[in-house]
Amino acid sequence: MSKISWGKLSILSAGMALACSSFMTVAAEQTQSLRPENVQVPGYYRMALGDDITVTAYYDGQSHMPNAVMQNTDGLDLDGLLQAMYVPVSQDGTQTSVNAYLIQQSDRHTLIDAGAAKCFGASLGNLVDNIKVSGVTPEEIDEVIVTHMHPDHACGATNPDGTAAFANAEFVAPKEDADYWLSESIASSVPEAERAFFADARRTVAPYKAAGKFRTFKKGESPVPGIESIDEAGHSPGMTGYLVGSGANQLLVWGDVMHSHAVQFKHPEVTVVFDHDPKAAIATRIRLLQQATQDKWWVAAAHLPFPGIGHVVADGEAYRWIPVEYNPVR
Repeated sequence: MSKISWGKLSILSAGMALACSSFMTVAAEQTQSLRPENVQVPGYYRMALGDDITVTAYYDGQSHMPNAVMQNTDGLDLDGLLQAMYVPVSQDGTQTSVNAYLIQQSDRHTLIDAGAAKCFGASLGNLVDNIKVSGVTPEEIDEVIVTHMHPDHACGATNPDGTAAFANAEFVAPKEDADYWLSESIASSVPEAERAFFADARRTVAPYKAAGKFRTFKKGESPVPGIESIDEAGHSPGMTGYLVGSGANQLLVWGDVMHSHAVQFKHPEVTVVFDHDPKAAIATRIRLLQQATQDKWWVAAAHLPFPGIGHVVADGEAYRWIPVEYNPVR
């Protein structure tokens, strides 16, 4: 039977219960705090990548990750690691961003990952609104490429009513990941409680399939011109990163290589319950940390503090994250 990373149901259920409680609290606070000085700025940040590429980070929202989600932590002081980095922690868990990235090459707009829509609660699902505020219309998006098919990376491509959020875009996914999460036979072989994520994946791609705008690509292939795929399998069966730019101006948009910057840069051996293959996830994380450091890549990360763009540097036998400085685009 194929292994499902979400299968540690007792931990997952506890985490989801905490997250739902957090989502309701956030929604209530926002409803009660509508004064202009209490409204945050729109969640987008632009940077130039060389002379001909613009990268825009978008904030879809936040979720909360209980410490119990992290695994392989024997002997680690998780609370101490989080406190040392001043990570916001509440009774619901550690604040965790959900980010997506727009790559603009000439007139081509490629969105990498699509956020969660409302699949994970009311504190997420801000991607489309932030895209509009940034001066880009959803109709301008040429393709949505996902790092993997988990709901917090794919659900936002489809509106709650089942229509495509990006009407003129192709939906593009790594073949190995799509084959797994869209498989009805695999879904039927797992416990019923785990099938929602397969259903979310099928619902997400449905309008794109119906319009003939769904396609996959094989490992090592470029999903679109100017974007190279990087194997990141482990967290999800076919998770893929995307390398753009050239020379000293290269940026890797990685998927769920890292969930906690306070813990996993220092301890890359720490996994999460969502990892499909924890050993492979560790190997992928270490390989990419080494390569990003060696090649001095910019990194754009789905779950690092917004905008999630920065560099990885060596810190003894571990690593350290240096976030981007706020700069003009050009």
